[in-house]
Amino acid sequence: MRKFMDENFLLKNKTAEKLYHDYAKDMTIFDYHCHLSSKEIAENKSFKNITEIWLRGDHYKWRAMRSNGISEEYITGDASDYEKFKAWAKTVPYCIGNPLYHWSHLELKRYFDIDIIINENTADEIWEKTNALLNRKNFTAKGIIKKFNVKVICTTDDAIDSLEYHKKIKEDKDFYTTVVPTLRPDKGINIQNDGFVQWVNKLSEVSNIDIKSYDDLIKALYNRINFFHEEGCRSSDHGLDKMFFRKGTDEEINEIFQKAMNGQKLNDLEIDKYKTMTMVRLAEKFNELDWTMQFHIGALRNNNTKMFEKLGPDTGFDSIGDENIAASLSKLLDTISIQSGLPKTILYSLNAKDNDVLAAMIGNFQDGRIPGKIQFGTAWWFNDQKDGMEKQMISLANLGLLSRFVGMVTDSRSFLSYTRHEYFRRVLCNLVGTWVEEGEVPYDMELLGNMVQDICYNNAFNYFGIE
Repeated sequence: MRKFMDENFLLKNKTAEKLYHDYAKDMTIFDYHCHLSSKEIAENKSFKNITEIWLRGDHYKWRAMRSNGISEEYITGDASDYEKFKAWAKTVPYCIGNPLYHWSHLELKRYFDIDIIINENTADEIWEKTNALLNRKNFTAKGIIKKFNVKVICTTDDAIDSLEYHKKIKEDKDFYTTVVPTLRPDKGINIQNDGFVQWVNKLSEVSNIDIKSYDDLIKALYNRINFFHEEGCRSSDHGLDKMFFRKGTDEEINEIFQKAMNGQKLNDLEIDKYKTMTMVRLAEKFNELDWTMQFHIGALRNNNTKMFEKLGPDTGFDSIGDENIAASLSKLLDTISIQSGLPKTILYSLNAKDNDVLAAMIGNFQDGRIPGKIQFGTAWWFNDQKDGMEKQMISLANLGLLSRFVGMVTDSRSFLSYTRHEYFRRVLCNLVGTWVEEGEVPYDMELLGNMVQDICYNNAFNYFGIE
């Protein structure tokens, strides 16, 4: 019987062990999609205790606590940080089989050098040890980033953001990680949402463009894209909860835009026509600037109305959607390709049933300009666990080129999430190692070692073109 989470954790054969320890383990991290706060990085935030850095904002853990019968008072409520931590420690033993069990112990090991099983009995010892370390000078946002050898961080930023903190980060000559924004224009695409008019008005202010028509809107968005580009941004990110494709004329789209600005309700056809035209117009600009366009497809958000009204979005009440995405996604990508040329594109799906759909879809639009121009993105959100990662990579290997994969992202708001890259690398090495052990792949360490290192870092570095 092996020790729990020993040095060969998740590595089930000698080839996997060699690939991980000799090739993957020490690779630099290129975190091309996350939700870290640029403000917290710029200000080199320190954390008063383990609850603040570990539990605050972590809806993965919140969901598990609710499932364990923990009152909301000890999750997002008014309980003390100590009480919240104790509630989480009480929950962890019930998480066996959930990746949270692995992640939590891995985070304690790698960040705090604590090799203790988490439960109610050990909670006080862990609380004291972690808090003592968090009071040290190097346990700050920048210190953690440096500790994990993170070369590039791409944050996720609203199109109207001032990017003031990105500018401050650049001014720190002693901080060697490149932190760049990623444009998130969803609030300008989701015309059906409350707050659209107010957002457009803010866009008008920051772009200094009087938005009276749909063309004015596009000019203002292009203005922001140029601004983001000047600050080092080289990618956009789009949360496409439902896929859409409906063509409309320029006149129709302007009429739809005017209706929305006047507070009139739009029907589904009008909404889809607006979204389609807007994505096509944005993609034209992305292609011109050689950006990467990321589609995160298939979230079913804010399912619990009562809790949404109490806590707002991103608090643990989202789940997996089950839309049929293939036809509309294909038509959208094809239209962009015809009209302006398809930019580099990464497609993520929240529903594992669509793995083969996306792995096959990317092959339709490769153009030979660069390797892996259209990517099937890493296992995302509910899928970024061992089985989900394996399924995503197997689909990509079966239907595309795993060796050209741009690899893992943290997709997290927590500075304690960089161990997810280790988790991914172990899963990757075990998958490839198993193929070798079973005679499906030759034992060629130069070939396979280079492949693993490319997936861990090199492919993303070459793909995004971030200086």
